[in-house]
Amino acid sequence: MSRINLTLKGVSTPEDLNRVTTALMMVDGVESVDIGREWAEVEGRVSRDALIKAVASLKSGYTAQ
Repeated sequence: MSRINLTLKGVSTPEDLNRVTTALMMVDGVESVDIGREWAEVEGRVSRDALIKAVASLKSGYTAQ
């Protein structure tokens, strides 16, 4: 299992946090997500690219790096 740290942009409300958390948890291989308005820490067997694509797929102006 690995830990991936992401920098988030565009996340500002509790609803934003919930949407991004849900999107990340839906990615195959993700075991846990810890999130703040400017960061996310994801644990599991998953690629960084898959996590970035999951955030972008929300099409709500959120970005992850």
